[in-house]
Amino acid sequence: MAVFTPLTDSQVADFLSRFDAGSLVSLEGVPAGTENSTFFVTTDRRELVLTLFEQGEHEELPFFVELLDYLDEHRLPVPGPLHDRDGIALHSLVDKPALLFPRLPGKHPRDPNLAQCRALGDALGRMHRVSQHFPGTRPNPRDLHWLLPMHHKVLVYLSPEDQTLMKDEVEIYQGFFDEAPELPRGALHGDLFRDNTLFDGDRLGGLIDFYNGCTGDLLFDLAIVINDWATEPDGRLDPARYEAILTAYQASRPLVPAERDAWAMMLRLTALRYWLSRLLVVYVDPPAHDLTPHDPEQFRTILLRRLEDGAPPLPEARP
Repeated sequence: MAVFTPLTDSQVADFLSRFDAGSLVSLEGVPAGTENSTFFVTTDRRELVLTLFEQGEHEELPFFVELLDYLDEHRLPVPGPLHDRDGIALHSLVDKPALLFPRLPGKHPRDPNLAQCRALGDALGRMHRVSQHFPGTRPNPRDLHWLLPMHHKVLVYLSPEDQTLMKDEVEIYQGFFDEAPELPRGALHGDLFRDNTLFDGDRLGGLIDFYNGCTGDLLFDLAIVINDWATEPDGRLDPARYEAILTAYQASRPLVPAERDAWAMMLRLTALRYWLSRLLVVYVDPPAHDLTPHDPEQFRTILLRRLEDGAPPLPEARP
């Protein structure tokens, strides 16, 4: 259960009174998520989502609010946070930071079809096109600069073969990206897995959970998407989903030559990023709440498959 801090109807009704959102009708805890407490809030006027922030650096929350406001203003399918009558979005509720969002339609796609892949690629391409001009900054907390020191913390828990694999990969990434041209940068989602999207049939209802949002290489975000959305359980890339996402993406933001050159390496780096972060949760820094960690083996499998197969050719951008 992802309600770590229960709320009463009266607490939420009082909170709602700051907003022009109607009066409370019902409150329901959401049994999903791993870090924050989430509630579905129904008023006499609309459906909302209330999030209490349990973990993380609370001083970084204004970045996420500003990013969501910016993307919402540019008509991206994101839940722009509600602002109160004084124009303030971020509040405190039971001594925890709290945000109120519109409830977007749809559910998470378990096995995305090609129409859903095209919709996701289109939305991400449009998001990256405008996010390059977002003025806020937050360093990418899980890029190569993080991999370099953090991978040492898990080596003792790995087999000799996996220790060598991880150390070699980090060294290869460092050499490659130190010499590579600078890649296009902007604001990223940072964790755009299937369960951070909502679909109503084939229509994309929204991109959600921006709390890994940051500033970094746009290609990093795209590689995370491909390693989840276009990957089979054995780590192989599905050619049709791969083509659908990347073709739709490039209709809004064509990849530059430096990104094409770095593509295979970025797929490997982002696979190792999740293998490492999941290993850290299992062995080094378990979650604060009684939750089952994600299996690190999934991304070890993906990394090995990327090493064996390489990256399929990128589709050409179409005018």
